[in-house]
Amino acid sequence: MPPTPTVCTAKASWKKLSGTLTLTDTHLQWTQDAKPAPSVRVAYAEAASLFCSKQDAPQVKLKLALVNDDSSHFFIFTASPRDVALAERERFKTELTTIIGRNKNAAALAARTPILPLPQTASAPVFNASTPRPLVPSIIKPAPSRAASVSSSETRATPTITGDDPARDFRLRKTVLLSNPELGALHRELVIGGQITEAEFWEGREHLVLAQAAAESQRKGKPGQLVDPRPETVEGGEIKIRITPQLVHDIFDEYPVVATAYSDNVPNKLSEEQFWKRYFQSKLFNAHRASIRSSAAQHVVKADPIFDKYLEKDDDELEPRRQRPELADLFINLGATREDHDDTGNEKDITMQAGRQRGALPLIRKFNEHSERLLNSALGDNPPSKRRRLEDDDAMLDYDDLHDPEASNGIILEMQDRQRYFEGRMGNQVEHGHQSLDLATIVGGLQDSIRPWDTDLAQFRVERKPSEAALLAMTENVRARLDVQSRNNDIPDGLFTQMTTCQTAANEFLRQFWAATYPSVSDQTLSIATPAQRATKAAKMAGYLAKTHEKVAAIVATSHAQGVDSHKIQTAMQPVLTAVDRALTFHRTRKKARA
Repeated sequence: MPPTPTVCTAKASWKKLSGTLTLTDTHLQWTQDAKPAPSVRVAYAEAASLFCSKQDAPQVKLKLALVNDDSSHFFIFTASPRDVALAERERFKTELTTIIGRNKNAAALAARTPILPLPQTASAPVFNASTPRPLVPSIIKPAPSRAASVSSSETRATPTITGDDPARDFRLRKTVLLSNPELGALHRELVIGGQITEAEFWEGREHLVLAQAAAESQRKGKPGQLVDPRPETVEGGEIKIRITPQLVHDIFDEYPVVATAYSDNVPNKLSEEQFWKRYFQSKLFNAHRASIRSSAAQHVVKADPIFDKYLEKDDDELEPRRQRPELADLFINLGATREDHDDTGNEKDITMQAGRQRGALPLIRKFNEHSERLLNSALGDNPPSKRRRLEDDDAMLDYDDLHDPEASNGIILEMQDRQRYFEGRMGNQVEHGHQSLDLATIVGGLQDSIRPWDTDLAQFRVERKPSEAALLAMTENVRARLDVQSRNNDIPDGLFTQMTTCQTAANEFLRQFWAATYPSVSDQTLSIATPAQRATKAAKMAGYLAKTHEKVAAIVATSHAQGVDSHKIQTAMQPVLTAVDRALTFHRTRKKARA
């Protein structure tokens, strides 16, 4: 494949990783240093908008937003001196601005142009308003030939995995590939390279897409930390508290009396700035502190005529000020087993007396109320009568995790002369069944061997030579491992990349082959492929596997030409060749048996 023409290139960092930013005639891509494949690859048609930092900013930044995607890419140009980085950024800015302008013009033209029905042909692509046309003229080349597909339905779009929104499924798969560089490189090698289809690649990897969808749909719960703003000391010794909208919301939610004070005094009596300044200096704020240390601070805080009206008496009586409702559920009522103490004879615990330290009661009850609010927020806004209730008490002890969600019957073992194998086992059992066992003799022998144990233990001596030999063997083993780790890697990066690519491709073909040969129980239930289609797919994968020996031989020849020990390369690739040979032998044997 000829190299892609490069428009401009520059040293830049992405997510605090150093690398190279390159603009080709079709894509904008960023490649990390010492990595063969690019980690970021954006097509021209995906560029939506561009943002740049100011000229006098500490860092030379460039932000690229994408079409129909909330995510964006930040690049920091790291060339030295700074004038070089600015010049490189301007070059990229000029080129990308032109590309984004063409994208907007093409989108506007496509929105005004009516869509005419076209005959369905294999080589005529259909464009609509949601799919922008290619911006760079290119020569249509014939696609690489593929082996016979499993069925004619393989040419359709990738089947929906997580729902009925193909755009969302495409975005989820793209996110999975970007988060896993090795999987993305395998996708480019096999799918974009035309060896397997998109549907075949994602078959068996649905759990990755489902996990990504679950991570994106997960709703963040309420934080469990008590609202306790901490003052910060800034330059000059001045103490400040940073007030954010989230902090204001948390204070109002945790302490409704502050929300009442805010609505009564702002903006008629106090401005918002004055309100918060006086609140953080008042006794009311110190009463809300999540620590006993606030009691000492109350003696030095000045009185405030506005906020002192909202002070409440400390909740340090034996009975709390806010009575909790009686719990009808015995599974969460800690006092439900109180009557069992008299039956079992256990003495009452006199060390745990409520109210022994009255100064700690307000803080304990504050923690309890905060925990109750967290639980109520997790249960939702529904009233208690509409929440999930179980009439059967035993059902609350029956967890779903203790049940197998799907029972597997396993895979039938194919073996030759199966009947003779079981007949031989039955014959051995019959022979052993005729032998009578004398239990008295067995017990007597066991007793005779146990009686002199103390004498044998006193005469036991540890031999010195075996111990020293074992210690020397362990020392040599550790020394050999350290020698291997300290040895420099003499395999060039390019050759090592070829070895990795060959191995990952062979592993993928092996996975596809064995999945088609021995599908799992879930695949047999959910898949619509017939046995004939699976056999065709297995034959297709076997054809790809047959070329593995040629690829390995080419890598060995390359290593010999570069002066690398070819025996080392052959040894490293031997496990892959063994697995491939076993799969091909099994395929040929099964093919002959069916013939």
